[in-house]
Amino acid sequence: MMMMRYLPLALIPAVCAQQHTFEAQQQEPWTAKYGTQTDLGYTGPLSYSHLPYTRCLDDISTTFDIAVLGMPFDTATSYRPGARFGPYAIRSGSRRQSPAGGYALNWMTNPYSHAKVIDCGDVPVNPYDNALAIDQMETAYTTLLSRPVNGSASTRTAKLAHDGAEHPRILTLGGDHTIVLPILRSLHQVYGPISVIHFDAHIDTWPAGALSGVLTEQSKVTHGTFFTLAFEEGLMSNTSIHAGIRNKLHGPELIEHDEEVGFELILADDIDDLGTDEIVKHIRQRIGDSPVYLSFDIDTIDPGQAPATGTPEPAGWTGRETKRILRGLAGLNFVGADIVEVAPAYDNADITGILAAGLADDFLTLFVTDEPPKRQVKQKRALKDDL
Repeated sequence: MMMMRYLPLALIPAVCAQQHTFEAQQQEPWTAKYGTQTDLGYTGPLSYSHLPYTRCLDDISTTFDIAVLGMPFDTATSYRPGARFGPYAIRSGSRRQSPAGGYALNWMTNPYSHAKVIDCGDVPVNPYDNALAIDQMETAYTTLLSRPVNGSASTRTAKLAHDGAEHPRILTLGGDHTIVLPILRSLHQVYGPISVIHFDAHIDTWPAGALSGVLTEQSKVTHGTFFTLAFEEGLMSNTSIHAGIRNKLHGPELIEHDEEVGFELILADDIDDLGTDEIVKHIRQRIGDSPVYLSFDIDTIDPGQAPATGTPEPAGWTGRETKRILRGLAGLNFVGADIVEVAPAYDNADITGILAAGLADDFLTLFVTDEPPKRQVKQKRALKDDL
């Protein structure tokens, strides 16, 4: 007699579900023919480099090592507004980038393979009240800085935090340069006084009230005075440095004030006399192993390559020169970074947004690498032979 074999009752629902899934897949033409749906470089939700997107201020369950955070603030500019759309423009400029294709030849690494990086969206900044907006940005930054790191095995975390704990790093997409004031206030709570590497066409250490003409509490806070205010609040060390400066001033007394705030000066023209390697050497000697924040104004780049900014200055550095300097800074104790003053209304063919997105990718790599990349001698020799 033939024996009948039956499944246990507990397994019947699972088997039925598997059978239903299999039948559904068989019935779905797309899955059967093309497999998983993927985003192209010009499709999909808008996040930086197609990263996972989470509203991190609302979601406390998602952990990360590095957060990309937008601060769409531009109501403290002195010339052309529009940088509130900077986070959007940089994300749009990053659409051809992705973690899967993130290996950079010049860096010889993929930063996304060393850390969990997510896009945390934008801080909902109030556009009508600057004092409120500054507090919102500081509160948001402090919130994310206090989150536990994801703990990726190969992540290089910033050192010298007061509490001895590991803190995530935040790459901020501005916004005008004023956003650095609330950021430094947040970082000071964790690291104490911060050294700053400041890439910019302008020194941004104007005395409070110098740009507004009329001195009120709120008019002190602008995208040209924030470093002075940070110095007065004790947020910065006296070992900071500018790079790429070429703006005109009312007189030499402002350079004396700049030195009092704690900065040394590398002019844009210095690249002709010193070259990129000497500039890198000078920055590294100035900063040492102190906690350092990298603040990058897109107007560092010549407006021929990056026209979309609020206060363009002629005769700036090229993107290639700048990226080479950035690679030379790997291994410093970076605690955060930003890219600011991208104002896409003045852009042409998205070239500023695309360049800004590429520079932001370099900042992520600075967070996770221990030393500047070194190309193998045989690679250089082969290249020389080819030429």
